[in-house]
Amino acid sequence: MAAPMFPVNAHRFDPYRTFKFQVVIDGEVVAGLQKMGALKKTTEPVKWRDAGSPSFQRTMPGGTSYEPVTLEQGLSHDLVFERWANMVNSFDGDVATSLKNYRKNISINVLNLQGVVAISYKLFRAWVSDYQALPDLDSNSMNTVGIQSITLQHEGWQRDEGVAEPAES
Repeated sequence: MAAPMFPVNAHRFDPYRTFKFQVVIDGEVVAGLQKMGALKKTTEPVKWRDAGSPSFQRTMPGGTSYEPVTLEQGLSHDLVFERWANMVNSFDGDVATSLKNYRKNISINVLNLQGVVAISYKLFRAWVSDYQALPDLDSNSMNTVGIQSITLQHEGWQRDEGVAEPAES
C-alpha cells in the first residue's frame, strides 16, 4: 500500500490547485499577481565509456541549470516590478544601478482552498532580465486586462521544508 499523499489530512485525495498562490518579494506579497512560470531545473547527462567495455556507454550527472521564471501582474499602481527592474538597469545610467540590492531571494507559496500556505519554495539570488511595463494597447479590446511581466534569472530554488501541511476541516 502506498503512503498517503497528505499525511495530516489522510481523508484528502485531491492535489493542490494551481490558482491559489502568492509570491513574496522583500517580505511583501506581490499585488495582482496573475501567473507564474514553472520552477524547472535540468541536469545535463555526461556520457562516458569504460575502457574494458567500449560498446557500453554510461551516464552520470553533470551540471544543473535552472530555467528563468516569468511573473505576470495585472496592470496597476504597484511598482514592485518596475523598481526591481530599474535596480538592474536604470534609465539614469550605471550610477543608479543597485549592485547591492538587484539580487533578491523570493518565496513562492502554494495555498490550499482555505488560503493557508500549504507548500513554499525559496528562489535564490533572482534578478530581473526582462521587464514588460505595458502590454500591447488596442482600443478595440474592451474586455482585455493589461498585464505587465518580469522574467527572473536565478541561481536555484529549494522547497521550504519548514512549512508543514495545514490541517483542514
